[in-house]
Amino acid sequence: MYQNFPTIWQEKFNSLGFSEPTPIQEQAFEPIFSGENLLGISPTGTGKTLAYLLPALQKLAPKKSQQLLILAPNTELAGQIFEVTKEWAEPIGLTAQLFLSGSSQKRQIERLKKGPEILIGTPGRIFELIKLKKIKMMNVNTIILDEFDELLSDSQYHFVKNITTHVPRDHQMVYISATNKVDTAHLVENTVILDLSNQTLDTISHFYIPVDKRDRLELLRKFSNIPDFRGLVFFNSLSDLGAAEERLQFAGSSAISLASDVNVKFRKVILEKFKNHDISLLLGTDLVARGIDIDNLEIVINFEVPRDKEAYTHRSGRTGRMGKTGSVITFVTHPEDLKKLKKFAKATEVYLKNQQLHRK
Repeated sequence: MYQNFPTIWQEKFNSLGFSEPTPIQEQAFEPIFSGENLLGISPTGTGKTLAYLLPALQKLAPKKSQQLLILAPNTELAGQIFEVTKEWAEPIGLTAQLFLSGSSQKRQIERLKKGPEILIGTPGRIFELIKLKKIKMMNVNTIILDEFDELLSDSQYHFVKNITTHVPRDHQMVYISATNKVDTAHLVENTVILDLSNQTLDTISHFYIPVDKRDRLELLRKFSNIPDFRGLVFFNSLSDLGAAEERLQFAGSSAISLASDVNVKFRKVILEKFKNHDISLLLGTDLVARGIDIDNLEIVINFEVPRDKEAYTHRSGRTGRMGKTGSVITFVTHPEDLKKLKKFAKATEVYLKNQQLHRK
């Protein structure tokens, strides 16, 4: 498949070590490239962003503005998509622009004057720019809704609906989701459904550590002291996250939270430090972690068992991405928790000793 791509892309694939496409990349290419409406469902970490970008970018005519619109439910994911899009669009002479709420609207309108072929953003801000007639939906040929299951939420969907009613009749709709919990009533007619949700990421190992509730922070502190350790730690509640961050920092641990009220610039700084191994524990909740894509993230830690299987799958998908290996470690404080965890994954019991994980 890759050999039919522009030479500059082929060189990129080789340098990244991509020898063959993932199933979603292979199967979504033709329908998207030929202009069909598509719902693509595939687990987190299976390369969905490239699955829609590779065919969508190749359909674009350079220097013709506002042909492709990509919507994401939150600023992290939109930013992430923007970075990946730039990486693949710029070598073939295409420009992308990012439009987020909370950033200067004036500056965004200036960027639109430069005529980017690709627009990426969150629904609220994109809709504002449509109302101001700065984004001209009559030019848009393809709309891609990433994390479509999230875009169906009450706070987002009315914007999405308003945006999609402004487009020409013959535009293409592409819906992307990590779960098959999508109400197909929201899809346009003649949508091809590609459901690869049963794919398992067998590069991820699942573990659990039995620990007293009051000893969980101490255990996290021990993890943070392991040389070159880097883990994304999930909490079910914001109050637990806040308390943990405070106590870990007080104990001298290199831990910082990515709370939703952190501004975009500061989040970027935190993520860069984490990517560069300057921070050993990045703390977050399910909401915050959607859209965080950290190459080669080795470990995800669940401070407690997630509420449901979907949350567990999303969290796990932050590691072991694109065929790399990764581990998920869940702290278990109660026999009931273990029962619940066993429904989500085949997890093996381990313990931490001398800065190493050992199987029971």
